Amino acid sequence: MLEIKHLYKKFGSFYAVEDLNLYIDKGEIFGFVGHNGAGKTTTMKITAGLLAATGGSITINGADAFKNRRKMKRKIGYMPDFFGVYDNLKAIEYMEFYASLYGITGKKAKTTCMNLMELVNLSDKANAYVDSLSRGMKQRLCLARSLVHDPELLLLDEPASGLDPRARFEMKEILKNLGSMGKTIIISSHILPELADMCDTIGIMQKGKLIMHGTVEDIQLKAMHAKPLHIRVLKNQETAMRVLKEDPHTRRVSAREDYLVADYTGDEMDTARLLRRLMLQGVLIESFYKEKGNLESLFLELTSEEGIGKYTEADSTGETGNKTEADSAAEAGNKTEADSTAEADGKTDNGGETV
Repeated sequence: MLEIKHLYKKFGSFYAVEDLNLYIDKGEIFGFVGHNGAGKTTTMKITAGLLAATGGSITINGADAFKNRRKMKRKIGYMPDFFGVYDNLKAIEYMEFYASLYGITGKKAKTTCMNLMELVNLSDKANAYVDSLSRGMKQRLCLARSLVHDPELLLLDEPASGLDPRARFEMKEILKNLGSMGKTIIISSHILPELADMCDTIGIMQKGKLIMHGTVEDIQLKAMHAKPLHIRVLKNQETAMRVLKEDPHTRRVSAREDYLVADYTGDEMDTARLLRRLMLQGVLIESFYKEKGNLESLFLELTSEEGIGKYTEADSTGETGNKTEADSAAEAGNKTEADSTAEADGKTDNGGETV
């Protein structure tokens, strides 16, 4: 459905996105996660046709998105992280205005807009003025607006940002519903657990680079492979050190009194074989385990300076179904990532918002 190859975006001497490669299947819900400034919004804006790439290519259903911008924009619904609304319009008028930009008018527009407002649980707010809606309701209205032309691909930039727990839950349920309807959805967030229970696959970005890609389970498993292995040895510690150093999955090992701590990247079978070798060599072991962590700690570790090198290196030893991503340079901040909203044939409104 969506294929990104060797995508670059440079601002001055800084790379916001560098050599990004990604493929997303039709009907897939993909989550972009990364700190502010990681390159998520830049990638989304390039995909939406709102920002020119420095290099690389993007194809949507096999068509070159850069050469067919106007046509591609009708296949894409974009919900930005910052968007404007018309406070003097009622919600249904706001929806019908955006429908008109895509040539949808009259009874068809009314029916389409009411159906979308029902989809996002706002049908009872159709005649309410936009400025009277809560933040969560405005977010859902913006989502409905991005669906008005029935796009195949949805780009949602932090749709749950700033919402209270109840509003976040409602937004997640709506997105799951859209996924069940066959929409291909890309969602960004800087919170990994937020995406974990509603995305099919997740890509973690840092400094313009996709440092890891796969299902949540894949990412947790990869991270666990590089987690420290703790072994408490009661007898023959020197033998244990030798066996560990001889294992190709051991990157580093240190001794702390009767404990050995190793950076070990093998999988469960490799770890089991290591334990067996230690026992066959006469090493008396009291405990043998790998560190574990929750999704939040995992994300923080993956996006740390040490984690970028550590887990990217570990990633190169295994497959997750994604193409290899190259290294990247630091991104030039967020200044270019907080402006426009969904584009439809290049028109703009009176608030400076691209529609």
